[in-house]
Amino acid sequence: MKLTPRSTADLSAQIAEAIRDAIITGALIVDQRLPSEAEMAEQFQVSRPTVREALKRLAAQSLIRTQRGATGGAFVNRLSFEEAYAQQITTSTLLLSMNAVSFDTACEARYALERACAPLAATRRTADHLATMRAEIFRQGQPGLSDEAFCASDVTFHRALVDAAGNPVLSYQLAGAVEAMQPLMNMITFSARDRAVITVLHSQIVEAIEAGDGDAATTHLSALEAESCKLAALVFAARAQRPTSS
Repeated sequence: MKLTPRSTADLSAQIAEAIRDAIITGALIVDQRLPSEAEMAEQFQVSRPTVREALKRLAAQSLIRTQRGATGGAFVNRLSFEEAYAQQITTSTLLLSMNAVSFDTACEARYALERACAPLAATRRTADHLATMRAEIFRQGQPGLSDEAFCASDVTFHRALVDAAGNPVLSYQLAGAVEAMQPLMNMITFSARDRAVITVLHSQIVEAIEAGDGDAATTHLSALEAESCKLAALVFAARAQRPTSS
């Protein structure tokens, strides 16, 4: 890769991109040791601090790890889906908040993705997945539960449903949908919702999954989506009727 000299930051970004591309294409494999800072500085014809900054960028993305000692250095890291969840959630949250995505658009995307998991969850769910979802339903029915705790329980419930599909790629993709979209949706609808209605729908979803009925689980998720959109419409209508300050 030929670098375009502009600034130290630009050069370090280009070096990081070159190494990242090598990891993605398999030119650098998991656990392989990268050349030393001095070797890379000579290869890219830059200073060692510039190389060091590039390595910091890669480490921040969990693409490499560093070890000290005689056998130390920078090594290609094995990035797990679990380690990538946080980045997916943060990115999704920023995209939604910065781009003014409408509630209906976010709701449509989130439930379309989650419905894709329902048939798989109905055939692959474990006793632990069912126990987690039922425990959250019980929690949601407790008197005195705060709105924040209810929202957290709601996220945990849907996280278990997605994980029950037994597909780590789906779980990763939906990390943003469930753990970023769901809290933002809850922030809008919490004041209008009837918790009893939500918990009944949650119970119907669990019963369908336990029975191995993916179609029924999908139907109940669609009903939950409709309820969410109805609540949002009520909240937005109430806001529109508030007098504006002069």
